Amino acid sequence: MAVTFCSSFAFEHNLSCLQKCPTEVELKQIHARMLKSGLLQDPYAMTKFLSFCLSSSFSSYAHDVFFNGFDRPDTFLWNLMIRGLSCSDQPDRSLLLYHRMLCCSAPHNAYTFPFLLKACSNLSAFQETTQIHAHITKFGYGHDIYAVNSLINSYAVTGNFKHAHLLFDRIQEPDAVSWNSVIKGYVKAGEMDMALTLFRKMPEKNNAISWTTMISGYVQAGMNKEALQLFHEMQNSNVPPDNVSLASALSACSQLGALEQGKWIHSYANKTRTRIDSVLCCVLIDMYAKCGEMEEALGVFKNMKTKSVQVWTALISGYAYHGLGREAISKFLEMQNMGVKPNAITFTAVLTACSYTGLVEEGKSVFNTIERDYNLKPTIEHYGCMVDLLGRAGLLNEANRFIQKMPLKPNAVIWGSLLKACQIHKNIELGEKIGEILIEMDSNHGGRYVHMANIHAMGKKWDKAAETRRLMREQGVVKVPGCSAISLEGTTHEFLAGDRSHAEIQEIRTKWRFVRRKLEENGYVPELEDMLLDLVDDEEKEAIVHQHSEKLAITYGLMKTKPGTTIRIMKNLRVCKDCHKVMNLISKIYKRDIVMRDRTRFHHFKDGKCSCGDYW
Repeated sequence: MAVTFCSSFAFEHNLSCLQKCPTEVELKQIHARMLKSGLLQDPYAMTKFLSFCLSSSFSSYAHDVFFNGFDRPDTFLWNLMIRGLSCSDQPDRSLLLYHRMLCCSAPHNAYTFPFLLKACSNLSAFQETTQIHAHITKFGYGHDIYAVNSLINSYAVTGNFKHAHLLFDRIQEPDAVSWNSVIKGYVKAGEMDMALTLFRKMPEKNNAISWTTMISGYVQAGMNKEALQLFHEMQNSNVPPDNVSLASALSACSQLGALEQGKWIHSYANKTRTRIDSVLCCVLIDMYAKCGEMEEALGVFKNMKTKSVQVWTALISGYAYHGLGREAISKFLEMQNMGVKPNAITFTAVLTACSYTGLVEEGKSVFNTIERDYNLKPTIEHYGCMVDLLGRAGLLNEANRFIQKMPLKPNAVIWGSLLKACQIHKNIELGEKIGEILIEMDSNHGGRYVHMANIHAMGKKWDKAAETRRLMREQGVVKVPGCSAISLEGTTHEFLAGDRSHAEIQEIRTKWRFVRRKLEENGYVPELEDMLLDLVDDEEKEAIVHQHSEKLAITYGLMKTKPGTTIRIMKNLRVCKDCHKVMNLISKIYKRDIVMRDRTRFHHFKDGKCSCGDYW
């Protein structure tokens, strides 16, 4: 009895030490004590030791112990090793281990193949999947549901949907995992119609996994309205959402600017006492920030006890969206004082905030700390932020020199930022040079041609402007149409420029004519500078500018909301000067707060002034 007690005590003591083991030196010391005490002769102790090594950063050490500590390891230990390595940062080692297993004539069982196929999925390895498929058939596991489900998942992950679907169709009684695996494959490929067809055919959807797969897929595909519709259907089906489905639904709210639905989801999470983890906290902050509610975003941030770098970054990004550069820098400094080290995304957020508010010197200072203080290599996004910062501030030549000295090859986004800055600050010569580079580099982007044509038009080079437009037509490139959305009572209404599709379009146009008269009574004159080439005739230009999508959306908001209600609009492109001017005037005339999110940032219009200070 005494020996058993000592062995048990020694095992528990060594297991406790393992959980706190930070380095390989200490791991070796524990290993030595276990060898000396004979604990490693106990299969349970050996399993725990190897499992710890594989789940930590000591998988190579586990590999060495496995081959040097056993003469003939049994199938369970082989599977343990294959499983651990398949989940490591080098999943290919599990496939090499399987080859060794074959060479040693070690017996398989039904659990060997799902672990190997997990490695194939992590590696997106199609050829290896087909080889393991052959082994599954050869060794008689072709009808094992676990092996077949793993095969379906692996084929789907590697993009071979025909193989996945064929296997699925051959299963006489597919279980929930079978359905989810094939649906997940189509979702990953963005084939949402096929995924939805399978989802509808699925006999039982009583857990969150299949719902979450579909909702997340819709969000990734940019089908945010469909994601929220399915989330509400999930609620009506009495399937409790998990953290992933909540996060996905909140992301959809962020993109749509659906504040009320986002608030409802937040309230639901609180009522059901859902644990607000780091991921959910980040999407909540992002949702409130992108819906124009920074105070709510800050409240979520303050309620999070343990704040990860991702949580800090989400808040800093929120301040950047809103053009609150000083606040973003303040939180950036506070984060560092709290001992949280910024990552590459954090620096992108801070530099973006500096760019949107013209904090040139502060931005330069932050950029210089990336490598000097944090030993991080600046990414192409960081260089892009710096070019945007300099360009917006009118430092075009400095921005151009900065690009020339970059250690990375500048991409179309970087050149595009400088081209837009050249248009804003009317540097025709530099703009023409950059435009030529961009059109050659990014010939399928309609905005490149439009900016280039407008640069030519600024210099009254009408032939070149027309030639650029002709080239755009010949290439079959079209400009992305302006689209604005407004969410009212849980429904998102979308408007395109010149839209005639809305059910109430006649009433909207009548209301706009009334609004326009009020604007003109208050000194409004259309800004046509952003329409240099759309039409030569100013009268026709004016007719078009009055049909911009954000004007339709704000008019609908005035029609459908009570006086004094804040109106929130989402725009897919950068707001033009005329629409910005109109929003300012409407906020003053109608005494309305207007929150508009354009392609990159927020504008808060109140009493005839915008939060951006006309710097956007």
